[in-house]
Amino acid sequence: MNKIVLVGLSCVVAVGCGAYDEDGRYAEYPGPSDGGAPISADSAAPMSGDEVATPPGDRYEYVGTNPFVMAEHDPFSTFAADVDTASYDIFRRDVTDGLLPARDSVRLEEYVNAFDYDYPAPAYDAEIPFTISLAAANHAMGREITQLRVGIQAATPPAFVKLPTNLIYLVDVSGSMGSEDKLPLAKLLMEYSLDVLDATDTVSIVTYSGSVGVALPPTNATDRETILGAIRPLNAAGSTAGGAAMDLAYAQAAAGYIDGGFNHVILLTDGDFNVGVSSTEALVTMIEEKRRTGVTLTALGFGRGNLNDAMMERVSNAGNGTYSVITSQAHAREYADEALLAGVNLVAQDMKIQVEFNTDHVVAYRLLGYENRAIADSDFRVDSVDAGEVGAGHRVTALYEVVLNGQSIPAIDGAPVATDGEPVEGTREIEASEFVQVRVRWKDLGASAEDAAYETSQGLAPADVVQPADADPDFLWAASIAAFAEILKDSPFAQHADLDRIETLTAAQATRDDDRARFVELFTAARAMIPAP
Repeated sequence: MNKIVLVGLSCVVAVGCGAYDEDGRYAEYPGPSDGGAPISADSAAPMSGDEVATPPGDRYEYVGTNPFVMAEHDPFSTFAADVDTASYDIFRRDVTDGLLPARDSVRLEEYVNAFDYDYPAPAYDAEIPFTISLAAANHAMGREITQLRVGIQAATPPAFVKLPTNLIYLVDVSGSMGSEDKLPLAKLLMEYSLDVLDATDTVSIVTYSGSVGVALPPTNATDRETILGAIRPLNAAGSTAGGAAMDLAYAQAAAGYIDGGFNHVILLTDGDFNVGVSSTEALVTMIEEKRRTGVTLTALGFGRGNLNDAMMERVSNAGNGTYSVITSQAHAREYADEALLAGVNLVAQDMKIQVEFNTDHVVAYRLLGYENRAIADSDFRVDSVDAGEVGAGHRVTALYEVVLNGQSIPAIDGAPVATDGEPVEGTREIEASEFVQVRVRWKDLGASAEDAAYETSQGLAPADVVQPADADPDFLWAASIAAFAEILKDSPFAQHADLDRIETLTAAQATRDDDRARFVELFTAARAMIPAP
């Protein structure tokens, strides 16, 4: 496949990070060289009320919080798979810099999906390329309701088999990219990517600021000196002619197109287009049209102060790619090594998830996160509706709060009233013995909008609900991360008192892997900044 890469930078890396001083002014200070230094509570002094520092300038779109839904009214919950990590990347960036993330930057599902979970995986050549792992327990935070975990694990190939790759880097070199956590970090990522490319691959570079240009036409990845000679002189100046640059990037994708390969554009930017095709709707339309040619697109954000988060997420979704925010030199290396080519082996495209609740057992339910990934229940089996892409080895996790018979919807001040009304249309397919049934629908890679999809399902019985002490570690970790994200996003269902329980549950798993250990450090620093209720 041919791939276009958009490069943008974020502010955790070397310089250009900052915080508010006692007079409320934002002051820059040198940040850590790799964004990976341990954080202690001492490094982020507690703040309260209006003293809490939040990143200036970045633009986010608040996705809201799902309410409870009465099961008798609508027993179906339908949404698209999502494996983006940008929202959690922003959390890592901001807390490393002594700031709480902006409320509107928090997308709960991206926090939960930022971690690995030990779900069983199918054989790579299995007819169904992923497994559904369901688990339910009484609420991990002690509320008198139930939690449901839906885990989907894609098959992993026995060995990574990389398709010939055509990468097109679309690099923002406008003046706002001048700080060390932006263009210099983007250039490092591009250099690191040469270590994972080989003789079957080509690289192109298109730059844009006040004007656009081809810094490097399609060039074999083994010609490192020529590629580095195009990367290293890049410097930041001018305004942002993003729309024209997008056209030129796709032209380079066509020039270097590899039939049957991975053709991919990567956008590297601090997140804005202000010249030419600039509206998000126009960009999405353009990228959707180009996607039909077999060229996908990923968005990478860099730096602080200009990040148009909502636009970055939408264009990456339109391009069947992913959206991440690169926060440090170490993160750039990690991304190049582990994520840059993740789209080479897609297992499924247009993956939709539908959860049906049995009204004989369930009073109400609430999906945690995925607010901007919702799909109409009636569109679940409409195979022309675009949804999410899942790569080999990827996993998707979703959590629900479920009110079973004998339980009550939590009475929380300020929480929205549960959604209710006449029963919605739709055939009830759940078995009488199940309280929930999960259905997953997907298409093969390369399928057209008109091609039929496949479907699989799995159910869970009321007897399968366990006590939190008997829940598996992955269940407890995901529930803790979700509860923390609710606090950060100022959800009406957030409970400040959950912080003690979150700390206990996550600290118990700090040694499982580096990502969990890092979260525990970040949690300690963030907790010191969270205002008391």
